[in-house]
Amino acid sequence: MPSALILIADGTEEMEFTITYDTLVRGGLTTTSAFVPEASSTTTGAISPRAAKGSRGINIMPDVYLDPTICGPDKYDLLVIPGGAKGADTMSKSEVVQGLVRRYLEQKKFVGMICAGSLAAKTAKLPKQRLTSHPSVKSELESAFDYSEAPVVVSGCLVTSRGPGTAFPFALTLVELLCGTDKRAEIRAPMVFPDNTPF
Repeated sequence: MPSALILIADGTEEMEFTITYDTLVRGGLTTTSAFVPEASSTTTGAISPRAAKGSRGINIMPDVYLDPTICGPDKYDLLVIPGGAKGADTMSKSEVVQGLVRRYLEQKKFVGMICAGSLAAKTAKLPKQRLTSHPSVKSELESAFDYSEAPVVVSGCLVTSRGPGTAFPFALTLVELLCGTDKRAEIRAPMVFPDNTPF
């Protein structure tokens, strides 16, 4: 069974986190959330993480602290970096996150980034390739990448998306890549999207 690690920090966009997490679970992925503390934080992985306060003030309890010894591509098939301005800033500036992004892709594991989470592609110094992001960070990415405004962009093992409104097609694309088109269709139907929904 495939497995996924989804990161969370203070300021993470709640819809991008919860829609992705829930959809991955529906797809049969063993999914774990890992808290990324701010660089100035004095917390360590020796204690259970506290609740992360999302961008709209909703508290979400992570499963574990981010620890490269237990969060690497030898443990998971997918790494997900949600957006939310403050949360994405914390994650993209984390050397641990940057290193994990490179390691997952080097080992041909999938990395998903949505909204401002795509800034991690830049800070991890990924090679120029197609990607997308929230419009608010487009100017920080368009010179280093082949920028697209498509709702979801797949570039090898890197999957990027735009924001809360594209969280469902983003998550369904991740399920399809890891579990196949039949599984995507199976879990999509009970979600009861309106007729003619284009994903």
